[in-house]
Amino acid sequence: MTGIVDGRVVIVTGAGRGIGRAHALAFAAEGAAVVVNDYGVGLDGAEASSGPAQQVVEEIRAAGGRAVTNPSDVADWAGAEALVRTAIDEFGRLDVLVNNAGFLRDRMLVNMSEAEWDAVTRVHLKGHFAMLRHAAGYWRDESKAGRQPDARVINTSSGAGLLGSIGQGNYAAAKAGIAEMTIQAAAEMGRYGITVNAIAPAARTRMTETTFADDMAAPEDGFDAMAPENVSPLVVWLGSVESADITGRVFEVEGGKVSVAQGWRHGPQRDKGARWEPAELGTVVRGLIAEAPAPEAVYGA
Repeated sequence: MTGIVDGRVVIVTGAGRGIGRAHALAFAAEGAAVVVNDYGVGLDGAEASSGPAQQVVEEIRAAGGRAVTNPSDVADWAGAEALVRTAIDEFGRLDVLVNNAGFLRDRMLVNMSEAEWDAVTRVHLKGHFAMLRHAAGYWRDESKAGRQPDARVINTSSGAGLLGSIGQGNYAAAKAGIAEMTIQAAAEMGRYGITVNAIAPAARTRMTETTFADDMAAPEDGFDAMAPENVSPLVVWLGSVESADITGRVFEVEGGKVSVAQGWRHGPQRDKGARWEPAELGTVVRGLIAEAPAPEAVYGA
């Protein structure tokens, strides 16, 4: 297998099913060696199994590619470190980290339990950070040793993280944190030859089967806009050497559409040159809001 990532070594987390599986297969088809990570849990975080990841590895090998499994919990500090070490021990290096692992525990904020909040933010946000930290540590050491990496991190945010989503406050907060961590990491890690970008995908997976229930039927025109495989081409390109000049960006991907998300920016302002009185600010704030673009609607609102 040869292609745009030929010879590169890639970790894909949460790669046993859905979008992660599509990423792993797409990287392998373009020539990469892939560490297929999946803790093998259900959507509620239960029933851990290495079966799904092994099936992906067998599929890659059957097509002539190189792949190994790793069942680590990405939000466990030692597990994340072991996952990075798997790539280095098995393939001699690491070039690309795709952070994809996650699950849902949806509930309205007023009904959400502490455990439901902690579980989702742990896997999504801490899991992204733990993997990023250990991969970047390896690349920093390589850079300091005079072997400057050409490394890539592709994180997974969500439309929920960019705009909010009713009934998914824990997930939306974690995904918003991932989007900002992407910008932060890109600014800090460029000196070590690392680019960091994120995607906010829309596709049919176990986590979105209810959201996209109306799109489950076979498409009449032959193009399934909600297929997970539609998301992976951009991720593979971002993992290639061609993307070296792109960092700190969040891309929305759905079907055949790719767009660059526009995050927080400095907007209209008023400067009195002195401390404001509370009674003065009603007119000021309303004037600023009138000049600023209207915010996008929260999903489900």
